[in-house]
Amino acid sequence: MSLFYQAGRSGSRRFRAFLLTNSYDIYLSESHKEMALNLEKVIFGFFVILACTLNAGFFLGEIDVVHAHNATELFAALIVNIVVLILKIGDRTQIGALQMATSLAATLQLLLSCLVWLWHVQIGGTPMDPPTMATIVSLAGGALLANVISVILLIGETLRHTR
Repeated sequence: MSLFYQAGRSGSRRFRAFLLTNSYDIYLSESHKEMALNLEKVIFGFFVILACTLNAGFFLGEIDVVHAHNATELFAALIVNIVVLILKIGDRTQIGALQMATSLAATLQLLLSCLVWLWHVQIGGTPMDPPTMATIVSLAGGALLANVISVILLIGETLRHTR
């Protein structure tokens, strides 16, 4: 279902919804200007940027300071990266393949960092120590780099389509 926003000559504004094939577009119309937003790309862009910001939020702080890094934020970053990975399944473009590769790299590194945390605290039964936290944050830093590359690819793809 797509939304069509139309500004009338008398100043009235109305929305019309209609179904398009394969993707969802949002049309904004003013006078004779029309702009289409692909809702699928908006949702994907939102999750890519959310994954990067969650990962950055976990990564920031002293690398070996345990209380500066939150396990919930790391887990949220992992879940959002998995969502990004699922959203890229089926894209057959070259940029899509690169996005999939960066999502795979970020997801793998975040999964490993969660497993290290889980192994150390839950299975090992020992409190978190600075060397283990440094390992976890280093893995999350690699995932952050993959997420930044993904955001750069997303911006590049967006700039390519606007020309």
